[in-house]
Amino acid sequence: MGLANLVPGISGGTMLLAAGIYPAFIGAIAEVSTLRFRGRSVFVLAFVALAAAAAILFLAGPVRDLVVHHRWIMYSLFVGLTLGGVPVVWRLARPATPAVWAGALVGLAAMASLALLQRTGAASALGGGGFGLLVVAGIAGASAMILPGVSGGYLLLLLGQYVPILSGLDAFQEALRARDASAALDPAAAVLLPVAIGVAVGIVGVSNLLRWLLARYEKATLGVLLGLLLGAVVGLWPFQETVPPTPGETVVRGEIVTEETLPLIAPEDYPAETFRPDGGRIAGALGLIVAGFAVTALIARLGGEKGGSQ
Repeated sequence: MGLANLVPGISGGTMLLAAGIYPAFIGAIAEVSTLRFRGRSVFVLAFVALAAAAAILFLAGPVRDLVVHHRWIMYSLFVGLTLGGVPVVWRLARPATPAVWAGALVGLAAMASLALLQRTGAASALGGGGFGLLVVAGIAGASAMILPGVSGGYLLLLLGQYVPILSGLDAFQEALRARDASAALDPAAAVLLPVAIGVAVGIVGVSNLLRWLLARYEKATLGVLLGLLLGAVVGLWPFQETVPPTPGETVVRGEIVTEETLPLIAPEDYPAETFRPDGGRIAGALGLIVAGFAVTALIARLGGEKGGSQ
């Protein structure tokens, strides 16, 4: 789940669902959030949270670098990972009813709208937005821990907070390795604290809301989740690459780039543009999509029918 939350396009909730522990996870969160501390609930949350935190802390830097420098490769893989979760959610939604199809259209439209914001640059202008936006980013990330089909990493991309958060995590990790407490304090206070607050609020709120919706509007809710999962692929067009900003035209972190500020902009903050792929890259992208799909499908197979039967 931790690795999935670093990856735009793949949902941590889908990984829990595929592994067969999704119902136990949702139930445990709901119990703990209402101050009912049963041993099994605490056990489930503790182990999932510790493993996810370790994956996020130690893999944030490598994943960020791969996305920045090999975007088309990573996005192709993300598309496959995302599509691999479709059968998982579809299994829960069967048999399909008009409510499922209507919900799917709503979810698909919502994700397509977010993708449009990303393409027009509206989301990137939010980058580096401070404490409040990082709290919102934490809530968005938390939704991916709860909702199968919703990618926290993808929502962070749309909010312009994906690279800043991964950079903060990487800086914190490097400071810990160097045993430099003063260097670790800055990313901890500026990035990790507001994100952690948002994650805590999001997990409690979304988990209880989801239980309520599934209890009363199960088919429509599952349809929305299915639409969100399919719609996530819309914004993951793989043939993109980062390009240096153009002074006087490009907006980075909410400010127009100038000749003076251009040398100060890190490569991870460069805007992305689409390009026309050659045959080799098209074949490579298709291969990575198939590989990503196979990975998620394999996880779902290992989980068997457990996630859909509980």
